[in-house]
Formats: sequence, C-alpha cells, structure tokens
Amino acid sequence: MILSNACDYGMRAALYLATQTNRPFVPIREVSQNLNISFHFLTKILQKLNQHGIMTSFRGPKGGVALAREPESIFLMDIVQAIDGPELFQKCLMGLDQCNDDHPCPLHTQWVSIRGEIQRMFEQTSLKEISEKIIRDGFRITNIEN
Repeated sequence: MILSNACDYGMRAALYLATQTNRPFVPIREVSQNLNISFHFLTKILQKLNQHGIMTSFRGPKGGVALAREPESIFLMDIVQAIDGPELFQKCLMGLDQCNDDHPCPLHTQWVSIRGEIQRMFEQTSLKEISEKIIRDGFRITNIEN
C-alpha cells in the first residue's frame, strides 16, 4: 500500500459521502460503522479533510459530515494532499534521502515512471466518477467480512 491508512480511510469516507446524493449530512457514526473504521480515527481524518475544504460538518441531531464541494470538483489528489501531503510524489519508494537520477536507489527508474502515472490518475479522477461506478457497478469500498 502506497497510501497511509489515514489517506485510505479518508478516500473511502469521501467516496461513501459522494454516494449519499440525497442526504445533506451523514452521521460520522454511520460512516464509521458502514466502512468498518474506528470512529475516533475517522473523526481525526475527517477533521483534516474539513480543514482543507473537502468536507464540512454540522453538529446536532441532524448533523454529521458532507462534502464541502460537488463531487465532480473533488479529485483523489485533493484527499491525498490533505492527508499525506505531496511527499508521495516526491520521495524515494525505498525511503532513501537524496534519491535522484544522479544517486538512484535500485527502484528509482521504475518508480519515477509509475509514480507519474499514479499522480496523473489521482489528479484526473474525481469523486463523482468513482461514486458513479460504485452505484452503477456495485463496487465495494469496505473489506470483505470473513
């Protein structure tokens, strides 16, 4: 896994909200339960997404969280940047400092190419695009229970 657990969960939560098209706010507890994510960990992740203008929250009995913008204007890269920062697309896959074309690690050449493809995918893929696939094709965003 290239993404941190927090980023993975943040992406899943955002996708879950994107599929809830007729609901203004979704309770965090519901998101936590339906995605099998610790409520407290999810709350911290959602706070980060709230700080970066990806989500908004509302307190009270009809409160919860919602996307702060339309799903077509939120891209996977927005979530990655908010939670993991830009390092994913700048750092060495092996974690070595100063890994570059002059002083490469054993995976440098392959990683640079793949990293660029992943970056483009994250930059060009919106929550709307993926949420439509989830709804239409029944793709899952949770682990399979044994």
